[in-house]
Amino acid sequence: MKISDIDLNFRIKTSIGEKNIRFFNAAEKPFSLHGISAPDKVENYYRRMPASVTKNINSGVEALAKNTAGGRVRFRTDSPYVAIKAEYPDVCVMNHMAQCGIQGFSVYSDDVFVGSFIPNREKKYEGIVYLPKGRMQNITIYFPLYNRLSKLYIGLDKSGEILEEIPYKITSPVVFYGSSITQGGCASRPGTDYEGFLSRALNCDYLNLGFSGSARGEIAHAKYIADIKMSAFVMDYDHNAPDAEHLEKTHEAFFREFRKAQPTTPVIFISRPELPRTEDREKRFAVIKKTYDNAIAQGDKNVYLIDGGTFFTETEFNDATVDNCHPTDLGFYLMAKKIEPILAGCIL
Repeated sequence: MKISDIDLNFRIKTSIGEKNIRFFNAAEKPFSLHGISAPDKVENYYRRMPASVTKNINSGVEALAKNTAGGRVRFRTDSPYVAIKAEYPDVCVMNHMAQCGIQGFSVYSDDVFVGSFIPNREKKYEGIVYLPKGRMQNITIYFPLYNRLSKLYIGLDKSGEILEEIPYKITSPVVFYGSSITQGGCASRPGTDYEGFLSRALNCDYLNLGFSGSARGEIAHAKYIADIKMSAFVMDYDHNAPDAEHLEKTHEAFFREFRKAQPTTPVIFISRPELPRTEDREKRFAVIKKTYDNAIAQGDKNVYLIDGGTFFTETEFNDATVDNCHPTDLGFYLMAKKIEPILAGCIL
């Protein structure tokens, strides 16, 4: 037996200066993955949906399913720090989104933000964040929103204890399906997308199935989502529909396909978060409201409707987006505050 099989410090080289650091594979116990599946022998990266499904939807979903939006790893420790070593097959760069949000990680201790890991467009990265000392704490590390990830190792002080996470209060995830906004564009760092805010406020697990410009109400996607055990479903793909006519053809059909398998699961319909209220925007909202009204008329008591135009006041909207479309952290926070009471009524 090799010493590297016994002591991971011999297997994973690091330039981090802590002498007692020991690294662990984030995909192995006692660490718990959420919203993401670990690399396997076929594909050496984390992903949100299986390739066997995404290949039957469209090329955009197939590519973006390899982005780790909504992925988290959770555990408990009394280590005075948490370090990571991450490897990426490639690096995504966008001119309207912070690299920390695209490629970085956020660290929360007992749902309080303590620091970020911010790669500088490198395919290999390591960093360290120091934690409040002297107590056991529940750690959540949020994964990159717009990048693929091949490997993740977590470094902790070898004298500290490592335990399984304290589970979410709501263990069946809330599933969010939608656009680039749903995916997290353009949060400054992981965890400040609207799903992150909601998860911490309601202590619920979640699955981010937002796909920039790509999730357009395909029935194959509805069939896949309908097979997921969940506490609630948020349907938010208005921005991905090329026009109101496409939304008309797909929106209610998508919902009906989902309802075949999950007749009582709470469903929240959301229209695009946009001001001013243009004619196109109003046409789109009318389509979504029609799906909602028809469900109510047929006796469905588990559907809810949120007009995305109410997320922001006109004054708030001035600072709520990067480009009059994709929210800033402020925009995502304002969205979450409007969604929170409705979602809470569904799952708590």
